[in-house]
This record gives sequence, structure tokens and C-alpha cells, in this order.
Amino acid sequence: MENKLTKKSFVKKRILAAALVVGLVVSGYEPILASAIKDAQNKKNEAQQNLSEVNEKIDSIHEAQESLQAEMDAYDAQLMSLLTDMEILESDIATQEEEIEQANASLEQAKLEENRQYEAMKVRIQYMYENSNTSLWASLLEAKSITEFLNRVEYISEVYDYDRRLLAGYQETVQQVADLTDQLSNEMAEMEELKLSYQEQQTSLEEIIEAKSAQMDDFDSQLASAENLASKYAKTIRQQNQIIAAEKKRQEEAEKKRQEEEAKKNADKNNGTGTTSGQTAADTGDSENSSNGASGTGTDSSGAGSSGTGSGTAGSSSNGLTDGNLNPSYTTGVSGSDVVSYASQFLGNPYVLGGNSLTNGTDCSGFVSLVYKNFGITLPRTSYELRSVGQAVSYANAQPGDIICYPGHVAIYIGNGRIIHASTPRTGICYGNATYRTITTIRRVL
Repeated sequence: MENKLTKKSFVKKRILAAALVVGLVVSGYEPILASAIKDAQNKKNEAQQNLSEVNEKIDSIHEAQESLQAEMDAYDAQLMSLLTDMEILESDIATQEEEIEQANASLEQAKLEENRQYEAMKVRIQYMYENSNTSLWASLLEAKSITEFLNRVEYISEVYDYDRRLLAGYQETVQQVADLTDQLSNEMAEMEELKLSYQEQQTSLEEIIEAKSAQMDDFDSQLASAENLASKYAKTIRQQNQIIAAEKKRQEEAEKKRQEEEAKKNADKNNGTGTTSGQTAADTGDSENSSNGASGTGTDSSGAGSSGTGSGTAGSSSNGLTDGNLNPSYTTGVSGSDVVSYASQFLGNPYVLGGNSLTNGTDCSGFVSLVYKNFGITLPRTSYELRSVGQAVSYANAQPGDIICYPGHVAIYIGNGRIIHASTPRTGICYGNATYRTITTIRRVL
């Protein structure tokens, strides 16, 4: 009987010891799990903050790229327009060279005709007044009446006057051809200066585009670096989500195991085999029924979107050069003659590239915009933009005050096939022929 009691006490002690061990293990394991989850959550929060900052940087880079791309597109369009203008100018120069060559040939021919007439006149004068004085007087004295005498005198005078008029006509022709040659040469000089200006503009635009391209490459590098960081932060978030999920699973398993042990103790107690041990377990095995809120494990990701730049085709009105009868009505109360009269006040003033003074100097587009500004009409500052202002006009219907646009150049039409414009640094503000170059469009803004 005593042995039986001793054995029973031994069993109770073992049960009590086991309960204590389980309680200690469970109570010590739960703080470890909580610490691991908290550490993973902190790392996740930090990665999410960093990812948010990197995504903001990526958005900023995209915006900067879009703005830069728009600038590059504008410079590309300007360069393409300039190259087109240069091609047209080259064609105009070639045509002008042919006209100058023809004018020089005509001038030589006119000078030959002038000399020939001059020599012929000298021969006749010499015959009439040097070698044939006797014959001439004899011819006059042989007249049978006063009427015949006067007729012969008048005939001699008419021959002399005819020679003088003919020679004067040849001299006038020579002068006209010489003036034309000078005019063509001046126009050629203007084109050559404009060609140099185009080349400078081309170099400047190409340098700007190259710098913008380098800046775009730098943005691409920054974007790639930012996207790489975003990818790393997103990976960190995924990893911490996995750690949090795994730790919570272990916590749930530990809680389940604790509950199973608790159930087993209660069962032993109910069977009367573990009163003492059950009491002890109840004293030392406080159960913690804490509920942990579920933490979302969604994975943040960052994608680098590509931003394409579309090239829209803007509709443009006809330039009027090939359309038969474009002659839009006037929409302002400003007189074209008044515009021409005002513009003519500045004849002879200097040409200054980029200048904005009608007296101290301006360029072609500045001259046009400043003249019209005097009448309350605001126009763009560049010759490229002036091609699309107002309404298109056919050349046959051009009126004083209309704007004539050439490749890279603009002028004000003054009527009778003439223009006034800020031409070149050599000629300044001057008159010129409206068709001295290829006309791209004529615009009416009055």
C-alpha cells in the first residue's frame, strides 16, 4: 500500500514538472515571436518609406524628361525648318548667279552697241562737217526753192538729232543694265550673308540639341538607378512580408500547442489523475489570449513607365502662292498705307541681329513686329512663327501692309512689287524687290 502511494506521488510530480516545462517554453517563445515580427515590420515600414520617396523621384524624372523631350522636339522642328530654308536659299543663290551672269552678258552687249553707235555717229559727223562741207553747202545751194532749201537743212538737222537720240538711248540702256547688275549683286550679297547666318543658327541649334541629348541621357541614368533602388525596396518589402507571415504562423502553431497542452491538463484533472499537478499548472500557466491584428502582406512594386512623345500634325492654312484668288477681308481699322509710311521712317537704320529698336537696330522679324506693334497689333518675334499669323493671301492680291515671308526672312509689302525690310548688317533697313527670293507665304494681319 505504501509503495502504491509512493508511485502515485512520483507520477504526480512528473506531471507537474512537465506542465512547468511546457509553460516556460511557451511563455518564453511568444516574446521571441513578437520581437521577430516587430523587427520585420520595422524593416518593411522603412522600405515602404524609401520606396515612396524613390517613386516620387521617378515621377519627377519622368516629368523632367517629358518637358525636356518637348524642348528637344521644338528644337528639332526648328532645325528641320532651318535646313529646309537653307535648301531653298541655295536654290535662290543658284538662280541669282544665273541672272547675274545673264545681266553681265547683257551689259557687255549693250556697251558694244553703245560704242558701235558712237563710232558710226562720229563717222557721219566727220563726213558731214569735215570732209564734205563743200558738198553739203553745194547740196543746200542747189535747192530750187526756199522750201526745198529748208527741207534739206531740216533733213540734215534730223539726221544729227536722230544720231544723238540713238546714242542717248544706248547710253540709257547701258545704265539700266548696269543698275540691274548692281541690284542683283547687292541681293546676292544679302543672300550670302543670310547663308552665313543660317549656318551659325544651324551650329547653335545642333549644339543645343546635343546638350539636351546629354541631359536626356543623364535623366535615363538617374531613372535606371532610381528604378533599381525601387526594385530593391520592393524586394525587401516582399521578404519582410514573408517573414511576418512565417512568424505569425509559428505563433499560431505555438498557441495551438499551448491550447492542446491546456486541454490535456484539464482532461487529466477531470480523470482525477492530476489534481495536484493541475492545480500547479493553473497557478503557473496563465494563458495569454491575445489577438494579433492581421497585417496585410501586399507587395509594393514600382514600375518604370515609358513616356512616349507623340508628334502631332498641326493643320496649317494654305500659303496662298499656288491658290488662285486668296484675298481675305481686313479685320482691323489700320491702313496698310499708314503701316508702310511709318515703316519708311526708319530707312537706313542699322540691322542688328536680335535687336529690338527701330532706330538703334533690329533684325527682319524684329522690324516687322515693332512696326505693327505701333498700331496695336502684337506679332511673334521670329520669322518662323510669322509664317502662320493672320490669313494667307495670293501674291496677285498682295496689298501694302501685307507680310511677305521668305525662308528665314520676312518683309513688309509696300506695293508695286516692292518691299521694305531689315535686310543685312551691310544694307540695314532698305527697300527691295518682293520677288528677289523664293516666297514661302504672304500673310494679312490688318
